[in-house]
Amino acid sequence: MSPRRAPAPRDPVELVQLRAAGTALVLDVSGPALPRVVHWGSDLGDLRVLEGSAGVLVSGGVPRNSTDEPRVLTLLPGELEAWSGAPGLAGHRAGTATLPRWALAGPVAVEDDPAGGGALTVRAADAACGLEVSLRLTLGPTGLLTVDSTLTSTAEGTYDLAALRAVMPLPPVASEVLDLTGRWLRERAPQRSPLLHGTRTRASRRGRPGHDAPLLLAAGTAGFGFRSGEVWAVHVAWSGNHEHLVERLPEGAGEHGAVLGGGELLLPGEVRLRAGESYTAPPVVFAHSDQGLDGVSARFHRHLRARPHHPAAPRPVVLNTWEAVYFDHDLDRLRHLADVAAAIGVERFVLDDGWFRGRRDDTAGLGDWFVDEDVWPRGLHPLVDHVRGLGMQVGLWVEPEMVNPDSDLARDHPDWVLTPDAPLSRSQLVLDVAHPEAFAFVLERLDAIVGEHRLDFLKWDHNRDLDAALHGGRPGVRSQTLALYRLLDELRRRHPGLEVESCASGGGRVDLGILERTDRVWASDCNDAVERQEIQRWTTLLLPPELLGTHVGPAVSHTTGRVGDLAFRCATALFGHAGLECDIGAAGPEEVRQLTAWVALHKELRPLLHSGDVVRADAPDDGSHLHGVVAADGSEAVFAHVRLTTSPDAAPGRVRLPGLDPDRRYRVRRRDTPPTALGPQVAAPGWLQEEPVVAGAVLGRAGLPMPVLAPATAIVLHLRAEPLPGA
Repeated sequence: MSPRRAPAPRDPVELVQLRAAGTALVLDVSGPALPRVVHWGSDLGDLRVLEGSAGVLVSGGVPRNSTDEPRVLTLLPGELEAWSGAPGLAGHRAGTATLPRWALAGPVAVEDDPAGGGALTVRAADAACGLEVSLRLTLGPTGLLTVDSTLTSTAEGTYDLAALRAVMPLPPVASEVLDLTGRWLRERAPQRSPLLHGTRTRASRRGRPGHDAPLLLAAGTAGFGFRSGEVWAVHVAWSGNHEHLVERLPEGAGEHGAVLGGGELLLPGEVRLRAGESYTAPPVVFAHSDQGLDGVSARFHRHLRARPHHPAAPRPVVLNTWEAVYFDHDLDRLRHLADVAAAIGVERFVLDDGWFRGRRDDTAGLGDWFVDEDVWPRGLHPLVDHVRGLGMQVGLWVEPEMVNPDSDLARDHPDWVLTPDAPLSRSQLVLDVAHPEAFAFVLERLDAIVGEHRLDFLKWDHNRDLDAALHGGRPGVRSQTLALYRLLDELRRRHPGLEVESCASGGGRVDLGILERTDRVWASDCNDAVERQEIQRWTTLLLPPELLGTHVGPAVSHTTGRVGDLAFRCATALFGHAGLECDIGAAGPEEVRQLTAWVALHKELRPLLHSGDVVRADAPDDGSHLHGVVAADGSEAVFAHVRLTTSPDAAPGRVRLPGLDPDRRYRVRRRDTPPTALGPQVAAPGWLQEEPVVAGAVLGRAGLPMPVLAPATAIVLHLRAEPLPGA
């Protein structure tokens, strides 16, 4: 084979950079094509210094049997750039070219943010394909990179869009992939694999993210964990069909090793653009951390907490009636439940399923959003007034996007049902809320119910996948999702103080798109505290504790049958937006006393739990967890040491408490309420009785000796910084 000629010298490179919170995005905007991604990850320093290194950053080599010029990774990689992976844009227009050769339609606009970071906007076009694209990349003050993309058709005829993806590069050192899977009652199960050649795609065609949603797709250096390693992650902020992908090709991705990305998953014919019409993709959010998964979580948590509409008031302790009474809506029993709840310290009383017409079980009534006169002859007001008289807020369960075939709504308006011949799931079909009349009906009923009862809260459920969802003969998931967003937006516009929980048969709809319109998520229909430890641990990968509903369930879990100790159930529910979901009306005096003490503890720790940094230790023993929350200034922390299963080790030894200020001293107090019974041991560590003052460096680097715990038990530690001697 004859030697290859050297690549032609590049024109002078023009770099632009966004920097925030230790993260940087560097683009080559020399043009005339779309900008190429030079770097995304750790901050490389001042742009004036980088310009001296531009030649190194963009001068990739060329292997044999490849393109004659070095491959480059642009913001929308495609075949005309010799990109053999999943394209940034896919689609076709009958009879015309379908592979865009993008040319910039103006200079790249760069905006600085005084709070840190900034944004840049790129506009490009291909006249032959009749397409224009606008890409806005925003690096927020917390270091999250958000890509917003809009595609416009400018030619006659119809452009059938198949995909509009956002991707970012991964360096060759990213060698492992982690994401989440799961099922109903067992959401958020982690799975890890090597980053091999090929494409790993996590696609959801469920019409919602699903119980098996990846939440985040993360790639990192070998062995990365919660507290160690370099990690790159992506999240698609969308409540409908979506895909996350990580892709490594043998020839790499320009100067990079692989790519990470995602977008909305579009079904054939779902988006068809005529001349002048546009498609706006859901935001795709990227995060980088050189401090493991906890660093990724910190970026997302701080971003969410900085939103103007993030819940500002203390998160009220909740009583939800579902696992207390189910469909048995007896007014006297519910009043008694409210009396006990108020005495314990509950601040919000939520009446769950069973209050509307025909709803004596889960096979009928969905869609008939009128108070059932047979069960509630005087309406809900006697209960609502009683609850308000006790000083508590009032909430109600609804499932507006679904309909039972056995309902007046389905019988009177069969044309409002999305795909009437779809298979039933939980005795339900889907209501086509994109149908204008169906939308108006649901909005009117919810508006009336919320307004009449001055509701503070809606538990908004969504109990089935959108199988075979067709709207007007075309795939209907996108239209259904956008209609849901409009419905929530309008309802909350009419009732500004209303809070909403996203529940989808538990944790089936947990994403940043729905959280723009809701105030918390229900992580799982499983209240078994052992299962909840894992579910909550991994849901906080994306969400801070105050957005996560965590309830003390009954002694015998109705989903697993496991008998749970009250102390463990309380310790598990402490770390979130806490509440109760059990029949406290039948509780004895001692249990009421213990629950009262637990509610008081949660209220005491709530300011810390709902503002601090979530930390999770990388324990060598899979049967134990150490997790906690540390104040942003390091002045205070609360940890839980959890034993899930027995260990082959006789004693846990010293366990490190991550995230503390090594230069401070902390007083350590045991605070599990009610107190956990320790496992069998001759003597527990002496510090349990002493409230010692220990250096942060010792706690974080050497660790604290832990007692032997039996399976399904936990101890809670509260740390406060003490003044240094002589200070």
